[in-house]
Amino acid sequence: MNAEITKPRREALAHAMEANQLTLVFAKLESEGIEKFSQDNNFLYFTGLNIPEAVLCVLKTPHKVSECLFIQRGIPEREVWDGKKLTVEEARQISGIEMIAYLEDFYPVLSTHCPIISKMWSNIGTPMLNRPLPHALFMLEPMRKIYPNIVLENINNLIRPLRAVKSDWEVEQLQKAIDLTGQGIINVMQQAKAGMLEYELEAILYYELQKNGVQRWGFAPIIASGINAATLHYKQNNCRIQENEVVLMDVGASYLNYSADLTRCFPISGKFSPRQRDVYAEVLAIQQEIIRMMKPGVGMTELNEKTNELMQQALIRLGLIEDPKDFRRYYMHSIGHHIGLDTHDLGARDSILEVGSVITVEPGIYIPEENLGIRIEDDILITETGYRNLSQNVPKEIEQIEKLIRDARS
Repeated sequence: MNAEITKPRREALAHAMEANQLTLVFAKLESEGIEKFSQDNNFLYFTGLNIPEAVLCVLKTPHKVSECLFIQRGIPEREVWDGKKLTVEEARQISGIEMIAYLEDFYPVLSTHCPIISKMWSNIGTPMLNRPLPHALFMLEPMRKIYPNIVLENINNLIRPLRAVKSDWEVEQLQKAIDLTGQGIINVMQQAKAGMLEYELEAILYYELQKNGVQRWGFAPIIASGINAATLHYKQNNCRIQENEVVLMDVGASYLNYSADLTRCFPISGKFSPRQRDVYAEVLAIQQEIIRMMKPGVGMTELNEKTNELMQQALIRLGLIEDPKDFRRYYMHSIGHHIGLDTHDLGARDSILEVGSVITVEPGIYIPEENLGIRIEDDILITETGYRNLSQNVPKEIEQIEKLIRDARS
């Protein structure tokens, strides 16, 4: 990510702002101990900088837009412990922001802006009354006390339309994350056997990602066998996989902070039982019909309503319900969400699909009394003519999965 990419984003941000408004985007704090640093995605989106403690400032007045970046000052005595800090010139070259100052100047500069601004946008997150203040709110506390007239609002409400539509460059990063995740899923299917622990499969997948340059997951991976797959956000990944169980993997690599989100299921024995096959086939048919509906102008609400209708019919055919109103017993979530820098990316749940939107499609049927959960999830790019399935190379047809496992074991 460089100035050629981030400068137009800041220009779009300024265009979305009104006069006498200020945007402050805070980088994340320095990681404690030996934890790896993970940047705030809004700060990364507008600056391309993977440094802690920094602040992006964009001021719009009736006459001009000005931008400034505040960064940490390097301390020579700390370099042997923490390494060198980014220099002013390095930050300027990467971000394309000309005016760069050190953090000790942040409050003096903010003090000069406060008397003329009416609203401030910032990455304040979702404050909780029973938790410490988010970093941005903590930093803005002096301003809130002295200038209570300034309206403070979450920046997500301003930039959601910007981040919901992906550029060609962003799609390339998502495709890389998806391809690496998909290859890891294939490796797991080829190597998994009954008796292994769920976290062993996680390790196989993570090894594939790390050897290809992926530093972290986009989200906590779900490797769920048997009844565990009926828990939507199962996180333990520590159970032994029993013979004849189906394994559900909901995983995604983060590549340059762009997150894949794929789900595949496979039989640990190498062959679905007749009942497992029936349930899987119903989920796959629903997913394929919803994907075929995707094109610019279609609403997420419409996709959800159609999914619910198809799910009701499928659950009746499977003998799980008699009254269509009972379908939520076995299907509890919505059909999908936007993906991008965040796994659940900025983009409303009731949004209208646009060219450049990237959406997951992930129907599922969860039957705890049968020790079975099936979810199939693909990442879909909306194009001018319809859609492109970015994860189409990851096997999901029953015959493909069984052949993949059979070939690996032979």
